[in-house]
Amino acid sequence: MVRAYVLISASPGKAIDVVTRMVGQDGIIQADAITGEYDCIAQIEAPDVAGIGSLIVEKIQRIDGVFKTVTCLAVQ
Repeated sequence: MVRAYVLISASPGKAIDVVTRMVGQDGIIQADAITGEYDCIAQIEAPDVAGIGSLIVEKIQRIDGVFKTVTCLAVQ
């Protein structure tokens, strides 16, 4: 399995809504609203890197309020 962290910039006032929509979806292990440069962070998991990409495009970037994502693959 490949694990990654997705840093998410949300539209103003949408961070909590974005997190609520992510929680409980297959492949999304954890999702939190955070402080700092990004508004939300999600820990995700898929069988391979292509699966990580699909999860981001199909389940995260399609959520209303998601403005931008940055993906960090876990290496250990």
